[in-house]
Amino acid sequence: MFSRIHRRLLTWALACGLLFSACAASYAQTQAEAPLTNQEFVRLLYQLPKYPQTRDALIDEVRRRGISFPLTDGLRSLIATKSGNDALLRRTIEEAERRRQNPSAFQPPSAAEASAVLEKARVATLAATEAMPDFIVRQQIIRSYALGNTENWQTSDRLTIIVTYRASQGEDYRVLAVNGMPPNKEIKEGRSYQELGGTSSSGEYVTALFLLFRPESQTIFQAVDTDLIRNRRAIVYEFEVKKINSRQTLTTNGNRTITVGYRGRVWIDRENYRVLRIEDIATDISPDFPIRAKTSLTDYDWITIAERQYLLPITVDLRMTTRVEGSDQLVQARNEIRFRNYQKYGTEVKIIEDVGDEEPPTPEQSPKPEKKP
Repeated sequence: MFSRIHRRLLTWALACGLLFSACAASYAQTQAEAPLTNQEFVRLLYQLPKYPQTRDALIDEVRRRGISFPLTDGLRSLIATKSGNDALLRRTIEEAERRRQNPSAFQPPSAAEASAVLEKARVATLAATEAMPDFIVRQQIIRSYALGNTENWQTSDRLTIIVTYRASQGEDYRVLAVNGMPPNKEIKEGRSYQELGGTSSSGEYVTALFLLFRPESQTIFQAVDTDLIRNRRAIVYEFEVKKINSRQTLTTNGNRTITVGYRGRVWIDRENYRVLRIEDIATDISPDFPIRAKTSLTDYDWITIAERQYLLPITVDLRMTTRVEGSDQLVQARNEIRFRNYQKYGTEVKIIEDVGDEEPPTPEQSPKPEKKP
């Protein structure tokens, strides 16, 4: 028998699909609700295997109310098991745990601070776009799929992609290896990422943040929370870009392309005014379009290129849900992307021959930004 919360979560999920509340109540109003108890959270968690569509509503509930219980290793393991090791739910519950342990560190910013940080972030991001160096980087990508609404992910392949960025030409994606093996006759080295088929993405380096802050996007921002990202204090803003102002697109393997709106959350450093994380979900997808949902979560950190520091992506978790042509069957696709070995692009740069899947350096090992005066 569902509790009142269960019924509310399932109703929201069924009515809204991949739910993301862009018009959440203010932080002060959120705190008026009692935090989730361990029993409440576990009951909701146990519904996920049977009702995976309630995941987004559960995340929203945790964000709005917080938690009143310690996050133990046993509970972390249970969350991983019941959610299919869902990255967004893991991050959300860890955020709630940090807030529970040190509530004073997560006091909401004043309206003046929130507005000032947002405007400084806009200026800093657009300026950084103009100052981005030409570089080359390797992407390690694990592509997985799951049938229906399940979280039973099965690995499709592992790709190594070489990406070059040049201010004059933008981003260029080329295949270096598939499943850890050098290219063969069927998959020629240098073939573009998109030509492989399956789920692919682009724009993580410069385009996504530029489009978020450019005036033409008319992005609506609202400060809703605070957080700690790799020991950096951040203000969390919900945002929305209407379809009419958007340049975000979805493309099928049949090369049909549509423009979509998008909304989500962005984490901005309170001291350096740079984006540390962005989470977005596509909106206003045409009802007859095969791709039914798309979400992504990108983490940024400071990377040294030619003895200078630049804010660049370190991980991306991209998910899409597609309707199989001629049926109501849904297939989920997931790309887990890691970025390695940023280098300045030039005639002397050699593509790294090692195409293994070893772990990248942890975020804590990455260089820290210089504080602005």
